[in-house]
Amino acid sequence: QGQLVESGGGLVQAGGSLRLSCVASGRTFRSLAMGWFRQAPGKEREFVAAISRSGDSTYYVDSVKGRFTISRDNAKNTVALQMNSLKPEDTAVYYCAASPLILHEGTYYRKESFFNYWGQGTQVTVSS
Repeated sequence: QGQLVESGGGLVQAGGSLRLSCVASGRTFRSLAMGWFRQAPGKEREFVAAISRSGDSTYYVDSVKGRFTISRDNAKNTVALQMNSLKPEDTAVYYCAASPLILHEGTYYRKESFFNYWGQGTQVTVSS
């Protein structure tokens, strides 16, 4: 399938915003469900958001609902995570992930095992 490369991480003050991007190589991007996970120091990697192949369906962990927005541009092979009203507890390494499975409410998209392909991660640090 190719690679997933994240960008856009950095240091921001609480209440600020960041936009993460993930570019996928290969020609089958539009056939992949995409997701974002994060891993804070000393914690397990957790689900953040996911988006269906067409972009019609999106899902979020409760802690980011209303603050984060996942979107995709199939023409550019990119998926983005717009993060607003950032909190110190959002500090983590953020990972982009891709899955050939169909994403819908009944699937296990909140689990890492749903996704086959992963990026290298980008650090997001939110200072208080």
